[in-house]
Amino acid sequence: MLFQVGGQGARPTFFEMSAAQQLPASLRAALSYSLGVFALRRPLLHKVLDYEDEFFALLMAVLESHSLRTTDGSFSESLYGLRRRPVKVSVKRSNPGAESSDKAYDSALRKHQKVLSVVFLVVLPYFKSKLQSIYNKEREARLQASLWGQGDVRFDEAGLASDQGEASQAQVESTTGEVSNVARIKKNFAALVGVCYPWIHATNEGLSFAYQLLYLLDGTAFYSPALHVLGLHVCRATGQELMDSSSRISRIRNRELERLRGPTWLKTVQRVLLNCMYTSLDYAQTGLIAAVFFFKMMEWWYQSAEERMSAPTVYPPPPPPPLPKVAKDGLPLPPDRTLCPLCCQKRNNPSVLSCSGFVFCYSCIFKSVSQHKRCPITLMPATVEQIRRLFHDL
Repeated sequence: MLFQVGGQGARPTFFEMSAAQQLPASLRAALSYSLGVFALRRPLLHKVLDYEDEFFALLMAVLESHSLRTTDGSFSESLYGLRRRPVKVSVKRSNPGAESSDKAYDSALRKHQKVLSVVFLVVLPYFKSKLQSIYNKEREARLQASLWGQGDVRFDEAGLASDQGEASQAQVESTTGEVSNVARIKKNFAALVGVCYPWIHATNEGLSFAYQLLYLLDGTAFYSPALHVLGLHVCRATGQELMDSSSRISRIRNRELERLRGPTWLKTVQRVLLNCMYTSLDYAQTGLIAAVFFFKMMEWWYQSAEERMSAPTVYPPPPPPPLPKVAKDGLPLPPDRTLCPLCCQKRNNPSVLSCSGFVFCYSCIFKSVSQHKRCPITLMPATVEQIRRLFHDL
């Protein structure tokens, strides 16, 4: 397979295992983004986003169960051409009357190993995600209380409408007591999570890092603590194993179709539903990966379009204003543009008159404008405040 290029033997490389482990997180981020985009037009999808953890856990439970059942590998491992094998391979005889030397090794996963694999792949990450959200809320509440000096929020004061005229005092006290007990339990649990979760998270991350480092250095055959607990190795699937997996899937599906019971119309409906389910599961890997690339491409496309729309419009520089005309009764310009029109000498301390744009000596133009209040060349009204010193000659 394409993903096996560069690897040697049945043992996967560190990069293959790392990519297979990080694929579910990337898939979840892509699905969350996709649902968020669709939720902008379909507000009903906001309910799915409110239960994002449960939705993703259910989806991964279906995919992981199907993958472990058919390929003896997780969803991401089967995508990279990997499969799981027990460390202690059971031995079975090929024939009942065969000699003891004729043995066949069964490397397929047992049912309890598949169930425990689903627990480690789906259930434990789900609880970890929920604990992470509780810890974040607890830390945010503590930070807010430390900044604003707020006291503890009493849940028994919220949501209770006390109507003394219609409800008796005993009913109000019982309701308040129940709410107070529930709030106290929630508060104590959140406080316990706030204290214990950092240690649990640090321990889990430390063990994972240690196993990954040892796996990289060939110090252990287990990439993660979960595989060590389950007693499973991850190895590359050979071509024969891939063919056996296809034949196994066909046998399983044929048995399920043969077990259908009931009238003819009911069998037809069940067969159609099973075929639709089989088709969805067969193309789940390809479809999800294609969806990830598709929505990433759409994100890049719309982001580029938004940047083009929000970017400021760059207009070409305006053309320079037309040259001022020399007045008929004004001072004529000298042939050499480096000379002052007033003294006909090389300009000393060149200064420009802003109303006309002509350059003179500073002393010459200052005296002329102070006496005549106009430009000596264009005869336009001017003041000494419109004289600007030029420094390009320095």
